[in-house]
Parts: sequence; C-alpha cells; structure tokens
Amino acid sequence: MKILSRSDVLRKMDLVLLILVCLLGEVRSQVNPGVCRYPLGMTGGQIQDEDISASSQWSDSTAARYGRLDFEDGDGAWCPDITVEPDSPKEYLQIDLRSLHFITLVGTQGRHAGGIGKEFAQMYKITYSRDGNRWISWRSRHGQQIIEGNKNAYDVVLKDLEPPIIGRYVRFMPVTDHSMNVCMRVELYGCEWLDGLVSYSAPAGELMIYRSQNIPLNDSVYDGSLTYSSMSEGLGQLTDGTCGLDDFTHSHIYSVWPGYDYVGWNNESFPGNYVEIVFEFDRIRNFTTMKVHCNNMFTKKVKTFRQVTCYFRSTSEWESTAVTFSPVVDSVNPSARFVSVALDNHMASTIKCQYYFADAWMMFSEITFQSDTAVYNTTLLPRKSNAPPSIQPGDDPTHKVDDSNTRILIGCLVAIIFILVAIIVIILWRQVWQKMLEKASRRMLDDELTASLSIRSDTFTYSNNNHSSESSEQESNSTYERIFPLGPDYQEPSQLIRNMPEISQSMEEAGISVPSKSPRASAQEGVPHYAEADIVNLQGVTGSNTYSVPALTMDLLSGKDLAVEEFPRKQLTFKEKLGEGQFGEVHLCEADGMQEFMCRDSCFDFSDGQPVLVAVKMLREDANKNARTDFLKEIKIMSRLKDPNIIRLLGVCVHSDPLCMITEYMENGDLNQFLSRHEPESSLAPPSDATSLSYGSLLYMATQIASGMKYLSSLKFVHRDLATRNCLVGNSYTIKIADFGMSRNLYSGDYYRIQGRAVLPIRWMAWESILLGKFTTASDVWAFGVTLWEMLTFCREQPYSPLTDEQVIENTGEFFRDQQRQIYLPQPAMCPDVIYKLMLSCWKRNTKERPSFQEIHQVLQEGQEMREGAQEQDQDWGLGSACLLDSHTL
Repeated sequence: MKILSRSDVLRKMDLVLLILVCLLGEVRSQVNPGVCRYPLGMTGGQIQDEDISASSQWSDSTAARYGRLDFEDGDGAWCPDITVEPDSPKEYLQIDLRSLHFITLVGTQGRHAGGIGKEFAQMYKITYSRDGNRWISWRSRHGQQIIEGNKNAYDVVLKDLEPPIIGRYVRFMPVTDHSMNVCMRVELYGCEWLDGLVSYSAPAGELMIYRSQNIPLNDSVYDGSLTYSSMSEGLGQLTDGTCGLDDFTHSHIYSVWPGYDYVGWNNESFPGNYVEIVFEFDRIRNFTTMKVHCNNMFTKKVKTFRQVTCYFRSTSEWESTAVTFSPVVDSVNPSARFVSVALDNHMASTIKCQYYFADAWMMFSEITFQSDTAVYNTTLLPRKSNAPPSIQPGDDPTHKVDDSNTRILIGCLVAIIFILVAIIVIILWRQVWQKMLEKASRRMLDDELTASLSIRSDTFTYSNNNHSSESSEQESNSTYERIFPLGPDYQEPSQLIRNMPEISQSMEEAGISVPSKSPRASAQEGVPHYAEADIVNLQGVTGSNTYSVPALTMDLLSGKDLAVEEFPRKQLTFKEKLGEGQFGEVHLCEADGMQEFMCRDSCFDFSDGQPVLVAVKMLREDANKNARTDFLKEIKIMSRLKDPNIIRLLGVCVHSDPLCMITEYMENGDLNQFLSRHEPESSLAPPSDATSLSYGSLLYMATQIASGMKYLSSLKFVHRDLATRNCLVGNSYTIKIADFGMSRNLYSGDYYRIQGRAVLPIRWMAWESILLGKFTTASDVWAFGVTLWEMLTFCREQPYSPLTDEQVIENTGEFFRDQQRQIYLPQPAMCPDVIYKLMLSCWKRNTKERPSFQEIHQVLQEGQEMREGAQEQDQDWGLGSACLLDSHTL
C-alpha cells in the first residue's frame, strides 16, 4: 500500500470537499487557463506508478516511475537505456492521466540524486493523445515544437503551454543537438477537462481583407486533420480557454498576427447561409447550455449569429428533435460577447450545430458546453468518468435533477466521507508502524557485510600492517567516490567494523588491518597508509577507467612538457565511433603521415605510404573545466607509458578544440571479439584452418597480458578494468592492453548499474573491491584470473553466467566470510590443470596469497618455453612449471 504524507492526506480531504461542493453547488465548466494550473499528481503521488511508462530504461532504479518532479527515489530520475541522438527523438516518458485534462503548464528537472547525478534534458518535445492511438505533436502559437529544458540537474524549469493541451496521455521526448545521456523528472499542471469535448469538425477559417490589410481567421492551433476547406477530428482555438478582443484586428497577448484569436467565415462561401460545426464528446452527456463567444464589430460587417439549430445523436442516428435558438442581433454595442444557448437537457455524445449569418462575416473565439453526467438522469445511464457534473449559474431550475435524487446523493456522499476518514486514519496508523519497522530493518542491514556496498569507501583508509614502500598494494581512490551518499542511518566503516568482532577478526586474517579510531590515529602510531589526497584517480572522459596512480608516481611521470607532439588534425579520417561517455567519444580513424610523424621512435613498425589505424579520444567542446583538466592529466600519464604490451599514445591535438589524444589501434580489434570468432584447435581441423586457434597461441597472448600488467604494477598503476574487451589484438597474436571497454555499448552488459548510475565490472572484480571499494594490484591479479578464464572459454559466455548480478555480489560476501560456500568459475573444458590452478591462485581470499604479475609472467613464460621445446600436445605443456607455480602461490 502506498504510504501517504500528511500533506497528501490533507490534499485528499480537500479533494473530497471540493467534489462535494461541485456536486451540491453550481460550477462553471468553462476553463480559465490563468486558474487551471494545479499539479496533476506526479509530485503528489496521485498519478500511480502503473500510469507512468517509458520507451526504455537504463536500469530498474531509473525506471519510468522514478520520473517524478522533486523526488529522489531509485537513482533519482527516469533515464532511457541508450543515449539520445540528435536526429528525431525516439525515447519518451509517458503519463496516463486516466481522463481528459486541460494542461497549461509543464515542469522538468534533471537527475540530481543528492549531488551525484549530472544528467538532464536541455530540450524536449511533447506529444499527446486523447484516445491512446492518435498521437499529436504539440506546437506553440508560433509553430515551434522544441521546448527549452534544463540547464542543470537540480533546478525545476516551468514552461507555459501556449496553446494548452487537451488530452489523456502525455509524452515527454528529450531532444539533443549531439549524442548524450539524459534523465528527466516531470510534472503536469492543469485541471480536469469537464466539457468532455474530444473534437470538433468545421469549415476551415478564411482570409479577410479589410482596408488592404490581410487578416487570416484560420484555426492556427488546430490539432486534427486540416485540408484547404475543412477541419476534422481535432481541437484548437475554439477550446483553448482564451476569448478574443472586441477589435479582432488586434491579437491577444501572444504577439501574433491580427485576427489570430478568432476563427471566421464569410457568408459568400456558404450557399446555405450557415456554418455547420460537429462536436464529439467522450461519452453520452445531459447537455444544459452551449456558450459561444462571438465578435460583434458590425462596423466591419461582423455580427453574432442570428440563429442556431442543434441536432443530437447518442446512437448511430440523429434525433428528430432539434433545438433552435435566435439571439437578439445587436447593432449598437460592438463588444464581443458570449451567447448562451439552452440545450434543454438533451442526451447525446455528438452535437451538430448550424450557425446562420447575420452579416457578411461571423467569428467565434471560444465554444463551451455545460452538461450533467448521464448518471444523474432518471435513465441511470452508466457513468464513464470521474468528472463531476457541471451546472451553469442561471440555468433553469427545472433542468436540474429532482430533489429526491439529490437527497440520495447527499446521503451517499456523507457515507463516503466517513469511509474515507476511516481509511485515512488506518493509513496514518500503518505509516507510523512501517517507519518504525524500516528503522529496525535498516539497523539490521547495517550489521550485514553487504551493507558496505552503500558506504562511500573514500571516507576511510585501511592500513596494511606489513605495508612497505616496495609493496604493489597501493590503494587507488574508490570508484564509489561519487556514488553513495553517506546517509544518517549508516555508521562510519571503521566504527562498523570495530562493532563487529567477527568481521574485524576475519579482516585481520585476510591481511587487512582494522583502524582503531581514525586514519590520523593510525598515522600517529607509525603505520603508513595512503590517504585520499595521496591518490590521483582519473575517470576517463569516455567513461572508461583510466589507470589510478599514486600521487608520487604521478609527479614523476607528469613533467611540464608532453612526451608527444601535436598531430595535424586534418590528417585524421573518421571511420567508426567505437564508444562514448559523458564528456567525450572514442573514434576509429585513419591517420595519414603517421610514418613521418613517428619515425624517431623505432618501436613502431608502420607500412610505408599506408594510413595507420588509430583510436582517437575526443573531448566534447561543452565539457566542463574539470573534464578538460582530467583529459590533459590523462595525456601526460599515457604519454609516458612505453611498453610493447601497452597501448601507446602516438600524438595529440590540443592547440584547438575539441581536444584529442591519438592512440594505437590494432587491426584485429579487441580480444573478446577476436576469440569469439575462433574455435579451439583440434585434431578434426587442419592446422591451416584460419578459424582455429591453438592453446599455444592462447598461452602466448596470456603471457603478453601478464607482461603488460607487470609493467603497470611496477609503476604502481592499478588498471581496475582488466578483461578481454580491454585487450587489443594485432598481427601475429600481438596483444596490447587498453581501456576502451566501458565506453562501448557492445559491452554495456558487462557492467553492473548501481545507485547513481555508476557502472562496475563486478564479474571481474575482487571481493574486496566490491565490498570495501579497495582497488590494488592484487585486485588486478584477480581480474587477470577472470581474463584468463575468458580466453580458455573463447569468450563464449560471461563469467558467472548462471548467476544474476545480485547473486554475483552475494557470492563476494561468501568469499569474505570464507565458509567454503563461495562459488568459483568452473574449469574450462580443455583447460590444463596447471592453468586452472593459476586461476584459483589469482582468486585467493587473502590478497597476500595471490601471485604478483611478475610471478604470473614467469610461470606463463617458462610454460611457453617448455612447450615450444618439447613440442608436445597442449594438454602436457606447462607441467614442469607447476612446481614453480606451487612454490610461489599454492
């Protein structure tokens, strides 16, 4: 059951009283746009979750139901599954209001999520429907479809809809001028459309020429079908709630052309001397009055109609009885006025009225209807809407419902009010108890290890009792840094651990020291540690995890001058977009003249005269200052990475925007796709078969990955996203480690979306990285074991494919508890035992027991040499290296 706040309860009680007043008193159904500006229920909760839908969603926590203005539930907003492209909008957030409403105002907001979110829609379109089948694009009175949206993620931007919308279904469709991620929260403002009019069909308005002045009298905002001579199945200026001025040659407040407020016709165009308009309604109604706002500038040959005849239809046939009314034609007062026509309580769902000319021209600006719902008539026809009946002041009392029915209605309403009061009391009582239960349950959750997923790991630092300056376990700043707000119900991690002796003991056994009081206290006791300020962590502009580097190493690497030169931008030819992130994109390009540009570096072997395939990371021009600073830092780091198995930075384009860095790209693409295109070599396939791949080749590639990671770890670099998708393949099975994986839509399924829309490769991450936010060289070793498993399965499936993402996280808790219930990746079908033992050693619970990359590289290299020397089958290679492996890790 939905829990109501005190304001919601009061609002519902006011609504009950309002309905009572409407039913017992006399109300006007004519809409006043200046007053009809009430929130329709996205913020207040009157619109239910099941009435909010979307074209797609990024995750369950960014579903359509979270697109409520000023709400921070879930991940803080509705976010579509894919980036919004600058072509025609395809993504939308849809709201079903359950009945027709007159919508005058809309509000939008981005995803703030307590300062974590950054996504918002800079522009959007609105489409709407009255029946759910025919969708109409909203246009302003000047014909514009695009509505200016938000400029940041937290401010609410309200936009008046001129003209207003009459509809039941409304869609918000974000629009961008470049590919980007957007999120939206919305609210609609207006009131219920009590007229029940869903369309009118009429002759098209005509052009009036008065004293050499062209005055178009067409219905410029009509949302139905328009031809040269007719309008059908739509609504427009006759129902926009705005009455025209006395002098039709002046428009209203919209700064548009003369005559804009009126729809007008010339009697010379109508042989029958009348204009026929057909009105369609949402259901059968009991009509009391029709009011027509007419111009009466008789000095310009314009007068109100001299007679109107209305026909009624509630089935397929028109009734034989019609209503005819003749108002007094006024040739004295030129003021525009409403002409009221009594409709004598006719029951109908369609009305056809013929308005007869009194002069050369006839002009209408508004037509409204007052009707009682059919349920109040003695025929007791079924009621199809929650709209209360409308009784126009001055109506003939004989046309109202009889007193006996009114007394019965009052009695029913009183009983309903008592029932509602009782329900509200019960809801409030349950709300109090549920809050108490929530507090109790959250305290229990704090006692579970998995609660650490919701704690920002950058608020504390774990110290290693045996840590030294030579250690490879330099901790990088956590990716949870801007993901989880530290709520009042959560304890500080150090306090949480100290209050749980069994976890504290387990952590000490795992080689992780427990802080006694604070990081400062630890420092005073002489235990070295890395504080947050000591870590340089670059979250790459394309969304990928750039290497995390200790600040000391960063200082040594980042000199004043770059180690690469400016490359001529015009010599880059775009081939394909590889991926993108919030502030940048990765493009596959061909670089002309790279041979001459890199001739001083002997480690590059380029074919003469041929364009070189490169990857270009490009920073968007609208990126903020922090993104530009990080981009330049990333260039400095990448420019000093020189290893045969690490992707090299070849050049930069930083003298003008957009900033670019040019890196190597291997012609065979990434290792994941490369292996998925191959089969393991067997006796059934000849050695020359191009689609087969021997285990010797796999071992050779794995050795290169280990070599590249050995180089990174020697510089105290932590990759944090090692996987086959981040290894590129060149000729002769050359491997180079990169970091493009997260930015590519192809691998979006490899990343788990958590609160704040952060994405983490949890299936490759060590348990301490997931639970504690601790990223070290040892956690990279864990990821190497998973990468090796991928290679031995030829990337046919995801790691832990039988488990859901949530079950993978639960499994990390089993690693922490170490009660022999954790699930390991299974041994691939044709994987040698010694290699599987190497994988298992990478997944040791205790980080100290995992091998270093130097040891892994030595084991794989010696295994490869022994296999080449023995020329034995793949199942026998590496047996001699098992002793070395055992001595180091098992």
